[in-house]
Order: sequence, then structure tokens, then C-alpha cells
Amino acid sequence: MRALACGLLSFVCPSVVLFAQQDLRERIELFSADLADLNRRYDVPLSGERVDHLRARLQQEQRQLAALDFDALAHDARIDWLLLDQHVRTLLQRLDEEQRRDAAVADLLPFAAAIVRFGEAHRRMEADDPEAAAATVVQIAAACSGEATARLGEIAAADGGTQRLLRAADRTADLRRTLDRWFRFRDGYDPLFSWWVRAPFETAAKALLDYEQALRRAVGSQAGDSSLVGAPIGEAALLRALQHEWIPYSPAELVAIAEREFAWCDAEMAKASAEMGNGDDWRAALEKVKGLHRAPGEQPQLIKELAHEAIAFLEQRDLITIPELAKDCWRMRMMSPAAQRVNPFFLGGETILVSFPTDAMAHIEKLQSLRSNNEHFCRATVHHELIPGHWLQQYSQARYRTYRAPFDTPFWIEGWALYWEMRLYGMGFAKSAEDRVGMLYWRKHRCARIVFSLNFHLGRWTGPECVKYLIDRVGHEPAAAEGEVRRSVSGGYGPLYQAAYMLGGLQIRALHDELVVPGSKWTERAFHDAVLRQNAMPIAVLRAALQGELPPRQLPVWRFAD
Repeated sequence: MRALACGLLSFVCPSVVLFAQQDLRERIELFSADLADLNRRYDVPLSGERVDHLRARLQQEQRQLAALDFDALAHDARIDWLLLDQHVRTLLQRLDEEQRRDAAVADLLPFAAAIVRFGEAHRRMEADDPEAAAATVVQIAAACSGEATARLGEIAAADGGTQRLLRAADRTADLRRTLDRWFRFRDGYDPLFSWWVRAPFETAAKALLDYEQALRRAVGSQAGDSSLVGAPIGEAALLRALQHEWIPYSPAELVAIAEREFAWCDAEMAKASAEMGNGDDWRAALEKVKGLHRAPGEQPQLIKELAHEAIAFLEQRDLITIPELAKDCWRMRMMSPAAQRVNPFFLGGETILVSFPTDAMAHIEKLQSLRSNNEHFCRATVHHELIPGHWLQQYSQARYRTYRAPFDTPFWIEGWALYWEMRLYGMGFAKSAEDRVGMLYWRKHRCARIVFSLNFHLGRWTGPECVKYLIDRVGHEPAAAEGEVRRSVSGGYGPLYQAAYMLGGLQIRALHDELVVPGSKWTERAFHDAVLRQNAMPIAVLRAALQGELPPRQLPVWRFAD
């Protein structure tokens, strides 16, 4: 059946072959549309059908890319080939990793096979016999108790046990939603199905939820706050992720780069502290700055002022093109207390999400939020989120080389915004020593992200140890440090996401210093406009795109931080 399905996949995608020698943009658009369709159709978790169909399409693309005459491609087509080839390789690796992680928790999901069968049959639009389906659903409920829960404490105490339990809990949630979708499709529309299946389903749905919660409680009993427990991926997986970004450094070398940048920040912080009358006591200077916040209700006005100030600073120096529509169309929204538990600071893009205390928060939460979002910290965050940062990126991504959206990477997204934090600091955007302390706090924070996130994924630090590091080394408020680590280890972000801020910024800065030199064609405005108009991609490929020469099939090693 699977072989036939893969054959049918080739039949419905004849354009893959027809476009083999045509514009790489068309190939990317076709491939992206195919993957989107496949992911919608084959969306059952732990499904062998899903893996087989995705793998078949990926391998098909890989073979056809290899068969293209790379040396005959024009400059932009070569860039697109490099991006698509690496993208396909990475997706294949992720499929392998997904299967490996699921296999490691198969013994904790004794009900999975039955739910997967229901889900696959539903997607094939095949109706199960109601009486037989009811009997299977009863078995699913039974599998959630007894032996399945008896050894959770023992598993939690074992090496790597909390990570296994978390993966099993997440997969149980996925399967519970799959079973619910299967049941809702026929319930009420098929009277015989409802008569047989409704009562067993309600029992099974509760049993699955109870089992998921038992898994999470077992994690909490071993680790305290289960929201600070994640799944370290290990050094081999980190190296693969770095390879995908064309970054030739080991995790240890990246930590050393972060420590070097930290030393620069410490020296600058000491100078600012002395100007504020605190000698070299940066903690005392930071405490003063944390108290300089706007009153409740006044934060939106501060954000507006800082946004306009950053735009004026850029335009006066002719650093980048800022379209009138971009200046006019950004919006603002206040972040909820629940969201601030994960994002204690700003988030942004077209809409800047502002963290600030609400009347529903506990008193200590209000104070910590005020201190974490003071005026001088905001000086480095508003332009990061709006212009020239994420909003200007999003504006450009919607208009230039939009087909490159699948190659999105935090090294381009976050690296660009961090690059501007560094550039504006160097160009005197900070008006006072207090401003410099605020901007340096964030720069230290980016250094710390490299150190704690890599140590976490190497299995050397726990979530609580990462929280302590942020408090001690950067000066975070406890709630902000917990939110930062919770965001990092929750699985919603890739393992290199936090490191990508500073590292991507260093890459773009190195590329700027390489290209924008006396006698070259690159002005400040031309360089910055070009970065945005290439759209998202690993910075090493961006370098090849901007250099102008025909890039080789194997990009040269670029040690941007040496």
C-alpha cells in the first residue's frame, strides 16, 4: 500500500520533472506547495504513512537537484540551489530525528497504534465499523492505566527519564487531539456510530488527558518546575544544526566567542557605571536603571517616542531605505499576564507586543515587570522589534523574493535586529550612561543566551541552573529569567534560536565590514537594503549572494568571528 501511495505521489507531481532545468524559483515554489499539501494531508502523529510520503517527496527533490547542471546556473539560481539543497537535507535529518525520538518513548504509548490507525483511516475517508471501533476505543482507555502509569516515578528518576516523559506527554496530547478529530467527524452525523462509540470515547478522552497529566506530574516530582524541563539534543545534533547554517564552529568555540563578547560588555558597563557614580559596580548601576520606568499607563507613549526617534536617527544618517508605508503601518498591543510568563520582554514585528504590569498581577510580579521594562532597557528593544528590526524585515519579506520564505533562519531574523543594536550603540544612539547600561544589559543577555542554551543542549546545565546564570551574570529579575529559560526549553524554538541573536549579528557585522569599504560599490544604505531584499537565508549564503561572484557548489568555510 505504501509503495503504491509513493507511486501515486510521483504521478500527481509531474511538474517536478518538467521544471527540472527551469528557474529555481519555480522549483522552490512547487516544492513548498507540495510539502504544505503533504503536511496537511498526512498529519497523523507517529504515522508511518506520513513519514513515507514526506520522505519520498524529499528524496525525489534531492535526486533531481543533484541531477541539475550546477555550473550552468546563473548567479541567483545558484544561490537558490544551495538554499534548497541544504533545506531538503535538513528536513530529511529532522524526519530521522523525529522517528528516533518517537521510538524512544514507544513503550510509554501503548495506545498509539490504535489511534494512529483511526487517524489514518479518517484521512483516507474510510469508515470504521462502529461496533468494532467502540471495542478498540475501550482498549485505548484501558491502556492508559495500570502498567502504563505504575512505573512513571521509576522512569522519571532514571537518567534522561524526564525528557522521555515530556516527549511522551506531548505525543499523548497529539494523539488525544487525533482521536477527538476522528470521533467528531462522525458523531451526530452517523447515528449508529454515536450509539456505539460516544460513551467509550468520552471515557478514553478522559483517560488520555489523565495519563498526559500523570506524565507531566512525574516530571514535576523529579524536577520541581516541569516548565523548566526540556529535551537537550546533544552535541552531535547541535553540530548538524550548525552545519545547516554553514557555521564552522563547535559549540565550545561558540561559547568562547560569547565569553569574548561578554568581556567587552563588562568593560563598557564598568565605564557607564563609573559615569553614574557607582565606580565599577555594574550591579548598582543596573539597579538604578531598573527603577527608571514609566508610570502605569504611560508605557505606550514611551514606545511611540522611541520608535520615532530610531527612524529619525536612521534617516538622518542615510543608513537604510524606510518606506512611508512601513513607518505608518506598525501597530501596538499590550501583552497578557499569561504571555508574560513566557515572554517577559517585548515581542514584535508589524505589531509590537508590549510587556508591562497589569492590575491582575501579583504585587511582586508587577514590580518585576516594571523593572524589566524600564525606559533605558526599552531603548534597545523598540528598534529591535520595529524599525530597522523585525517590522522592516517583515515588510521587505512580503515584497522581495517571497519564494525564499522556507529558508527562514533565526540567524537572519534575530541576527539582523541584533546587528542594529550593535551598530546603533557604536553610533551613539544612547544619549546617557543610563541608556548605555540599558543597551548593554541586552547585549549581555544575548551573550548569555549562547552560553546557557548551548550548555543546556549539551546536557551540562539544567533549566534552574540556566535561570540562576541569567540572574547572576546578566542581572535579570527572577521572573524574567524564568520566562526566558521557559521559552528556550519548551520546544517551541529550535535549539540554536537563542544563540542565533548574537551569532547572527556578528555574522552580519562581519559581512558589512567586508563589503562596505572605501572604493567599493557598497554604501551603508545599499548594503542594508540588499540584505533585506535577498530575503531570509543563512548568512554564509547571503555573503555569497552579495559578493557578486558565481558561488561554488561547496561554499568556502567562513570563520566570521576569528
